[in-house]
Amino acid sequence: MAEGLLEAWLFDGKGGGRIVASGEVLEEPLPQNGFLWLHFRALPRRRQDWLRERSRIDPLIIDSMLDDESRPHCAMHADGAYLVLRAVNLHRNALPEELQGVHFWVEERRIVTLQHEPVSAIADFIDALRRGRCPRTQGEMVADLAMRLVERLDSVVAALMDQADELEDEVAGGQASDIMPRQAILRRVSIKLRRHIAPQREALTHFSLEDDPWIGPKDRNRLRDAADRVTRFTEELDSIRERASLIRDQLVDRRAEQMNQSMLVLAVVTVVFAPLTFVSGLFGMNVGGIPGEENPESFWIISFLLIAFALGLAWVFRRMKLF
Repeated sequence: MAEGLLEAWLFDGKGGGRIVASGEVLEEPLPQNGFLWLHFRALPRRRQDWLRERSRIDPLIIDSMLDDESRPHCAMHADGAYLVLRAVNLHRNALPEELQGVHFWVEERRIVTLQHEPVSAIADFIDALRRGRCPRTQGEMVADLAMRLVERLDSVVAALMDQADELEDEVAGGQASDIMPRQAILRRVSIKLRRHIAPQREALTHFSLEDDPWIGPKDRNRLRDAADRVTRFTEELDSIRERASLIRDQLVDRRAEQMNQSMLVLAVVTVVFAPLTFVSGLFGMNVGGIPGEENPESFWIISFLLIAFALGLAWVFRRMKLF
């Protein structure tokens, strides 16, 4: 059995298809009509000898397919086309920015795909095959999978837009200590997502220019539509990143304003009480010659004068609108 093989389908080119046993994959030649689809999963610390030795695919392409860090791109070769796309991971406990690589090797009578982790778009595509919705050409299959990958990106980007809206609503009255961590996560996720999906537009556009007969005008239009939607997602992620930065600036400005207000109040209090402290300290010295030392009413007179002085300063600062 081909190591790491998850699915094998034989399509007749007329909208029909059937699951192929592993023995047929290894023994039978490629079909004369229609095409064969082999879907693999990369197995860590395993050589996957069938892919490397018996798939008849260039070893450099196999190495790239087994590399999970490959960026989205498309490369045309004499015997086929190599396409790398990124899929959002919608499985439980998965982070939205953890995009998974999906690799396509497309040739005249065969498509070989490889994933590193489970991809929900491919699972849905296989479910559609089992319900009888089979592609007629390789171009139709790639366009269908590309649209499924893009649709899942749509839900993630829309969720990020909703989070940005919520944060903007909370900026006016929310606590900065609660909003700042969420803003930082939103900005980080938008930047990371954009870095991964921005090259996807060029990859899809490049693949749509393939002039082989198995990709028709309708497939090219669907691929271009997927590329345009990726462009829109990139622009929305740029908008989310800018909004997150603006939210942070608003929080920093509000915190600085609160700090300035606190410092102003502290300065006013200092100006009011500094002279009072000086006078009270001066008259509190235990030395001879203090004015009013012999007068029992001196304490109340000095206290009245200090209170009047403090109230006068407070009135002046209030007129100056310092607090």
